[in-house]
Amino acid sequence: MHSSIASFPWLLYIFTCWGGGAGADANAPIIAYLGAEEPLDGDISVIGFLTDNAARFNALLVYIEHRYCGKSIPFGSREEALKNASTLGYFNSAQAVTDYAEILLYIKENFNARHSPVIVIGGSYGGMLATWFRLKYPHVALGALASSAPILYFDDITPQNGYYSIVTRDFRALKDHRAGRYLELYYADAAQYNYPPDYPAFSIDKDILSKIFAGVVAHEGNMSCYVNPPTIETETTVGWRWQTCSEMVIPIGTDNTTMFQPAPFNLSSFIDGCESLYGVSPRPHWVTTYYGGYDIKLILQRFASNIIFSNGLRDPYSSGGVLENISDSVVAIPTINGSHCLDILRANQSSDPDWLVTQRETEIEIIEGWISKYYADLKAIK
Repeated sequence: MHSSIASFPWLLYIFTCWGGGAGADANAPIIAYLGAEEPLDGDISVIGFLTDNAARFNALLVYIEHRYCGKSIPFGSREEALKNASTLGYFNSAQAVTDYAEILLYIKENFNARHSPVIVIGGSYGGMLATWFRLKYPHVALGALASSAPILYFDDITPQNGYYSIVTRDFRALKDHRAGRYLELYYADAAQYNYPPDYPAFSIDKDILSKIFAGVVAHEGNMSCYVNPPTIETETTVGWRWQTCSEMVIPIGTDNTTMFQPAPFNLSSFIDGCESLYGVSPRPHWVTTYYGGYDIKLILQRFASNIIFSNGLRDPYSSGGVLENISDSVVAIPTINGSHCLDILRANQSSDPDWLVTQRETEIEIIEGWISKYYADLKAIK
């Protein structure tokens, strides 16, 4: 059958051993990783929080790919799916979280796991999806772990220079370290030996700063963060560019307080660029309209529950994250030395610092508390 938006291939991985436990018969948990803006195959080997803790939770593990990514492509081919704004119109976060809801309900039905609690996990954009999923589908997910999710970097809730302020702070922290000294020497040598091209023996004719800038700015091709983008576009960068143009308008800019040249986010120029590329105008207020964001503590403490916001404060995106507890069950776990999505990566017993081990244990214990309370409530109504 020809693939269309109504019916198209989908990639998901299901680990059915239930962590070695009794499985659906015991209403064991389902832990689901919500794919983000990249192919799922690249995440399986590095997102270790699920597999590292499957036995502890006796959980069924599910990894779900985001629509329009990897092998989950509508309209028969990637070329057709990305052809124009009409086919790209189904490529958005609202459709993605609905996909996840339908898939998880299907899994619960087909694994006879109707009463198994579901915990959703995601990082970065995927962390935003996990948060929004818990808020939009509380009847599907018992709770969410949102790692490095900049859910407040929309509609100027977060200062535009927040991202680069942390980049600047991180670089300044190198000043008293050997790595910082090496960086100084590298720049000094680049200036001293900046020969003309091919004379006398070599040249320094590359824009070194742009390469470093690109490297520290974006995670896995988040194109909205690049001032000097790479020349080779990946599947991820192409898809994310559409999402930033259509809905995920993250107004990141620089002012004269950072180590970079001032480059404020210019919405008019951004709109012009998106209209030139796709013939569509960005919706800078869509995320806050559809999901919320303003006065987040005032709002979420009244109806939200069971969300963990984890952020490493060395991660520039933490400037747009939730860094303080909202309620007893909507909690923030910031770590001073943490980086982007570090807590959900595969654990390494020989090299993980104590603070990271403690952070992960705290997250696990919080989730265990949610599940225990759910089981008590389930028992009470049976």
